[in-house]
Amino acid sequence: MKKIIALPFFCFPLTVSAFHADTAAGNDESNLKWRAGVAEVVITPEQSMWMAGYGARDRPSEGTRHDIWANGLAVEDADGRQAVLITTDLLGFPKSISDNIRDRIEEKFGLSRANIILNSSHTHTGPVLENALVDIYPLDDSQRELISRYSRQLEMSIVSLVGEALQSMEPARIYAENGVTRFAVNRRNNPAATLHEQTELKGPVDHAVPVLKVENENGKLLAVAFGYACHPTVLNDYKWSGDYPGFARIELEKTYPEATFLFFQGAGADQNPLPRRTVQLAEQYGKTLAAAVERVLREEMRPLQSRLMTAYSEVNLKMTAVSTQQELVQIAKESSGYQNRWANRMLEELKRGKEFPDSYPYPVQVWQLGDQPIVSLGGELVVDYAIEVKRILGQHTFVLGYSNDVMSYIPSARVLREGGYEGASSQMVYGLPSTWEADIETVILYEIVKLAEKSGQP
Repeated sequence: MKKIIALPFFCFPLTVSAFHADTAAGNDESNLKWRAGVAEVVITPEQSMWMAGYGARDRPSEGTRHDIWANGLAVEDADGRQAVLITTDLLGFPKSISDNIRDRIEEKFGLSRANIILNSSHTHTGPVLENALVDIYPLDDSQRELISRYSRQLEMSIVSLVGEALQSMEPARIYAENGVTRFAVNRRNNPAATLHEQTELKGPVDHAVPVLKVENENGKLLAVAFGYACHPTVLNDYKWSGDYPGFARIELEKTYPEATFLFFQGAGADQNPLPRRTVQLAEQYGKTLAAAVERVLREEMRPLQSRLMTAYSEVNLKMTAVSTQQELVQIAKESSGYQNRWANRMLEELKRGKEFPDSYPYPVQVWQLGDQPIVSLGGELVVDYAIEVKRILGQHTFVLGYSNDVMSYIPSARVLREGGYEGASSQMVYGLPSTWEADIETVILYEIVKLAEKSGQP
């Protein structure tokens, strides 16, 4: 069992020119001294359990390909401000578990929600968690008990990891830069079945590989946090694994065995690794991502001033009207699997007179380490958000999805207009009563700008 560390970030400049000016002003050696600590823990289930991510699965797990992990990075700036980044090989944290973890971290260590990022890689070869994917799998009572027990243990393990990371902090320097790799493909515009016939890929993508490097005062590599915007869906079997991010971490640890590597998922909801479905391809993409990270580590990276600012809010995203009883009956009649279970559950709740919410408290978060802006957003975030945030805040910005609460897909205005799974029907997977209103992208982007201004940006 390893340990965890957390990572703080500071308010971000709103223009590229401000970013470069801040960089030039921040290279005084006395301004570069941070404190940082790391820890990890294996979170591979000890028993066979249902796996999260594919509605077509018809049985629980059958062994382990490689362990899955919770990893952490804790950072403290020159003024004593602390924050923690937690990354996990999980599909995503539902609100109830995320709230429990963050509440306990605040109670034990005094870190507010603004100072905690709880990110999931979105691997589809990790376990189902409690209060998540409620309609996808035909769970019996014994499996529900296993899932509940695992979820409670997971909460305790992550809180303990944060404590270990905070206790292990030592003087450090932090660096940032973006790399690149190109195996992510926009799945909405490039059907997997005909990919081999295409000579040109279509649709928006984000091929950046954001990298944070943490060294101690002697130059020893302590931790590397790195990300990519792409579904970890190479594998669809019944063995626990971190998919391509897990293989990337394994590859990097061969070269840097004493360092802790943390993978965070970007705005990859509509991005797939294509082609896929073999272990060899998962290994190939893992090595490709690891090579992109290693290239950045070997080149000159931007040193970050020891200044931390954080901001957090939950904005109410409006949902459309719930389907009528007649519409739900029709869905139940014409569908099978999770769609059928969703429709029948909705009908039962309507009969009991349940009042369904017309909005959802959506987490928006802004960190900045020195001059490095980081925006973390909840849900399965489509790539349009990374593109727009970088247009607003600068191409150097790190954009994380799947953070703090994974409640549904988060479509953009474009995706809602075009229709399809991400905007029109994916809410059934997560058990939401209806789809999002058309203004969802505007509301989220406006909230990001508000938090940037709250952080003291012009």
